Amino acid sequence: MSRLLLEYPKCSTCRNAKKWLDAHGVTYTDRHIIDTPPTVEEITEWYKRSQLPLKSFFNTSGLVYKELGLKDKLPVMPEEEQLALLASNGKLIKRPLLVSDTSVLVGFKEQEWEKNRIKTNCI
Repeated sequence: MSRLLLEYPKCSTCRNAKKWLDAHGVTYTDRHIIDTPPTVEEITEWYKRSQLPLKSFFNTSGLVYKELGLKDKLPVMPEEEQLALLASNGKLIKRPLLVSDTSVLVGFKEQEWEKNRIKTNCI
């Protein structure tokens, strides 16, 4: 099974996620989310597969999110525009993202990742 980890090396949450994956013997391809942000097509596919609200993909605590005033703009912004915005700047995306053939995990919560690993055996 192929897995893609989109992360930012300076992010402590991303480093914790990588440690967790390594400790559990999970193989993955690493991708720097700032240097190589996801395309609109990738984000769209992952968003649909995740069954999460699109807002879950936004890094709401990030500086770019705050500078752009997205808290007030997102609720009225069309979905296509939100997807394009996410693809335009990796810093807008909540990280890490772990994408497998069957699931998409947004952010790192150890209990959620462990539950998903046991339930679906896809991590």
